[in-house]
Amino acid sequence: MPIEGRRSARARVWARWIAPVVAAVATMGAAQAATPVKMALTFDDLPAHSALPPGVSRIDVAGRLLAAFHDARTGPVYGFVNGVHEEREPDSVGVLSLWRAAGHPLANHTWSHLDLNTHSLAEWETDLVRNEPLLERHMAGQDWRWLRYPFLSEGETPEKHVAARKLLKAHGYRIASVTMSFGDYAWNEPYARCMAKGDAAAVASLEASYLKAAKDSLDYSRSLSATLYGRDIPYVLLMHAGAFDARVMPRLLKMYQDNGVKFVSLEEAERDRFYAADFKTKATEAPTTLENALKAKGLPVPRLDLPFADLDKMCR
Repeated sequence: MPIEGRRSARARVWARWIAPVVAAVATMGAAQAATPVKMALTFDDLPAHSALPPGVSRIDVAGRLLAAFHDARTGPVYGFVNGVHEEREPDSVGVLSLWRAAGHPLANHTWSHLDLNTHSLAEWETDLVRNEPLLERHMAGQDWRWLRYPFLSEGETPEKHVAARKLLKAHGYRIASVTMSFGDYAWNEPYARCMAKGDAAAVASLEASYLKAAKDSLDYSRSLSATLYGRDIPYVLLMHAGAFDARVMPRLLKMYQDNGVKFVSLEEAERDRFYAADFKTKATEAPTTLENALKAKGLPVPRLDLPFADLDKMCR
């Protein structure tokens, strides 16, 4: 067949078979790009988390976080409270009022961040309930009955796990799961040390590694969800109200938005069927993390490498 004839035949094949496939793929890709990735922001350890750099107060930290939420139009951001901080750090009094004045809700993280896996259920219940008057006062009749387990410990035995869920149900709580985290807490102490030493280069390195870890974590959780369900679940991001978090928050939120994230409330995120176990009191095999969901299906869990060892060495 002459060259021109072969070209004409290829053109007919392209027009009939290949071009429609390419168009369909392009359309699907555009649809995926247009679909926002829903994420609920949640912050643990209010009103005080980790070390402070010189000249920075807890009120400063809260103010910077709240300003970043406002500028990024995040909507309501739950702050999970350990009331003991107001006794240990009187200067932190005022943070919860500031959080509420900005329109963000508060919820229970137990009074003293008590680990359910290393304490009796009775001790843990006492610590849970001790936090409630503080939440009642600040939330003034609004819904604060969400519980974030300290250390994400849900009980070291199946029996204790179920007993804790029944206890929470009796107190009217729902559980706030975590489906995305990059260990943001690990940057706050190195930041305080580096600021105390005036090491600007080290602080810049911390900022770069923090944002990289956040992006890697976003990609990681999305890949797990895609493997499991072929879609993005609405993610619940665990953060901490630390000084370094406050410093980097505007850039962090912009990074998420640049990658298609739409911020939603915790209530909206947890309406997804993935979180159904957070509302059950009986024993259930339904996993509450993406990693455990992979394990339940017999699938390998990829590793997410985070620079914790490097952070611990900085500015010593």
